[in-house]
Order: sequence, then structure tokens, then C-alpha cells
Amino acid sequence: MKKYFGFQEHGTNFKREILGGLTTFLSMAYILAVNPQVLSLAGVKGVSESMKMDQGAIFVATALAAFVGSLFMGLIARYPIGLAPGMGLNAFFAFTVVLTMGIPWQVGLTGVLCSGIFFAILTVTGLREIIINAIPYQMKMAVSAGIGFFITFVGLQSSGIITKNDSTLVTLGQLTDGAVLLAIFGIIITVILYALKVPGAIFIGMVITSIAGMITGQIHTPTSIVGKIPSIEPTFGAAFDAFKDPGQLFSVQFLIVILTFLFIDFFDTAGTLVAVATQAGIMKDNKLPRAGRALFSDSLATIVGAIFGTTTTTSYIESSSGVAVGARTGFASVVTGFCFLLAIFFSPLMAVVTSAVTTPALVVVGVLMAANFAEINWKQFEIAVPAFVTIIMMPLSYSIATGIACGFIFYSITMLITKKHKQIHPIMYVLMILFILYFVFVHG
Repeated sequence: MKKYFGFQEHGTNFKREILGGLTTFLSMAYILAVNPQVLSLAGVKGVSESMKMDQGAIFVATALAAFVGSLFMGLIARYPIGLAPGMGLNAFFAFTVVLTMGIPWQVGLTGVLCSGIFFAILTVTGLREIIINAIPYQMKMAVSAGIGFFITFVGLQSSGIITKNDSTLVTLGQLTDGAVLLAIFGIIITVILYALKVPGAIFIGMVITSIAGMITGQIHTPTSIVGKIPSIEPTFGAAFDAFKDPGQLFSVQFLIVILTFLFIDFFDTAGTLVAVATQAGIMKDNKLPRAGRALFSDSLATIVGAIFGTTTTTSYIESSSGVAVGARTGFASVVTGFCFLLAIFFSPLMAVVTSAVTTPALVVVGVLMAANFAEINWKQFEIAVPAFVTIIMMPLSYSIATGIACGFIFYSITMLITKKHKQIHPIMYVLMILFILYFVFVHG
């Protein structure tokens, strides 16, 4: 086993890898609570039961997808990177695909499944490099920053810190409300922990917020810690239901859904791989060894996750916390994966996870994603406009897809009128046309 994972080559041992794997799990564990909250549209008023996914099933699907994904990454690519259903992608699924577009969640899972299959094909054929190079780096950064704003807005809204207003659309919520105060307390605690670089700060912040909620009576105390594993039947295999009626799959709307899942996962994974591999000293001559295997592992995890009943499974930047304490090989990812598998026995603890508890995680992850602002050249107007439009339209339209579509259309326009059309890859023109069709047929 030491030889397979290359312990000697990377100067590591079982103790460091196990500690690194556990640290990565603690840093990612918040997704076990946040994902069921987001995908079930918990706390969103006026939503029919048919649009909501079963929280228990999502919890199990999330744990299993993280287990399989991390295992794939560890055994196939041998990287110390944990995988789980991605933040931002789950918000796009719940609030754009299901809530805004009105697409049944079962069909949405079909979109996730198809994006995973396409991702695998692109990886195997080598087309991924062409697509990555076609989309400007600064536009990729704008998408990531915009998603950070969007999920932060979702968290603030779900907790009641931000509420609707008939005159101004949104306004500050009732700050004397117990749930709102608990969410604010959680944000402050999590920010302090993260600023102090405490490993697993987001997860620990959620634990402290939950305890504070139980002490103050805002959260009901669970009757047990270990319990029966929730049934995964409500979501397992639902991704195949849409194939019984293929007609609903052949539309511009569904194509946009697939492309958005594919696009976000594609670049999120690539960015995470480079960042973590650089930190771990795995990069060689500015190249990433076994990059194809890592991307293929990610696509396989997405396919499996969709079948279980959750959104796109992707690589987590939180893996850098595990690398910081010594993880250097795929064995750490295997450890992370088995931690997620064991987590399915602790479902009773999910009762303490309310919107007030998950809001701090959404806000802090949003801050981390917004760091990509620094990568955008705001002094170059033809770049600043599409980047700004991409970022601002995501929270204002309550749609990640709309933000991407608006930004990419403006990018082609500003580059053309400044006579920099030679810098535009033909694929960008194809995307612009697709997004224009998206507005015509979906929002026309």
C-alpha cells in the first residue's frame, strides 16, 4: 500500500495521511447538513411538496456520493483531495433549475447525470483542454465570485437576516428575532475561527451554533445521536425517470442546465486540483501529473452521485486543510471517504441543523469564492463590464445560469466593439448564441 500511494516519494506516512484525511473530512462535513437544507428548499415559503426533495434521502445520498468520489480520487488519481456535492451547484439546482425554471427535481438530476457523462467523455477524448482554453480566465473567475455572492444571499435570506420588502424588494430582517440572532452569532463565531485558521472552522462553527441554539431553545435537542439510516429510496434512481418521457429532455432550457452544471464543475475541479497540488508540492514543471485521472474521477463521482440522488460531486478546496497537516497522497482521500460513509449512522443529529446553523457556512464559503475578484482586471473596461454583469446578475436574478448567460453575451459584445475579436475563441460565439436562445425560449 505504501508503494502504491508513493509514501516514500512524497515523504509521508500513515499517521500523517490519516490525520490529513480526518482534517479534510472535518473541513467538508458541513455539506452533510447544508446540502439537504438547500436541495429540499427548506425554509422557502410557498413551495409545493412535489418540488421538495426528501431531506433524509439527500443526507444519505450526499454521504455516499462523498464516499465514492473521495475513494475514486484516492485510488485512481492518488491525490489528497476530498470530493462531495458542490456548493453553488446545489444552489443552482434548487433555486434556478427547480424553483425558477420549474423543472422537476427528477429531471434536474437527469441533467446532473448527463453533465457527468459528458464530463467523462471530454476527459477521455482530451477535449477538456480546448474548452478550458476557450473561456477567458477572468470570466471563469467572475463566475466563481458571482456564485459566492449568490450562495451568501441565499444563506442570509433563508435565515431571515435579509427579507423581502414591497418597496425595495429586499431589506434587513427583524434583528430581535431569535433565529436571526442565532444566525448572526454563528456567522461571527465561524468568521473568528476561520480568521484564526482553526482546522475545520466551518464545521466547528456549525457545531457551536447548534449547541447555542439548543441552549437558548431555538433548536430542539435530538433524542439520540446514532440512529436508523434514512431511506434513500425517494431519490435513488430518480435521474432515470426522465428517460421514460424523452420529450422533456430535448429543449434549450434543459441544454442550458447541462451546460451550466458541466461548466461550473469543469473549472471548479480544475482550479481546486491546481491549488491543492501546488500546496502539496505535487506539481512538476508547472504541469499536473495524472490530471486526466483526477478529472475522470470527478466525472465518475458526479454520475454515481446523480444516481444516488444528489447534485454534482466535485473536488473541495477545503482539502487544502488536510494538506496543511501533512496529507500528500490518495490514502488521505480514502480516509476522508470512509469518514463520510460512517456519517450516515448519525442522521438524528440532522434535526439540529436549521437555516440559522447553515447560514454561517454559506456566508464564509461565499467570502472564499469572492476572493476571485482580485483576479479580474477592473481597469480593462471590455473585461470589467462582462465580469461585473456576470457577478451582479446572479444574486439579482436569483439565477447562476442567468448571470453566466448575461456575462458571456456582454463579453462577446465588448470584445467585438473594441476590435479585439481575434482574441475570442469560436466556442465563445457558440456559447453566446446558445445563451441568447436561452433568453428567447426560457424568458421570452
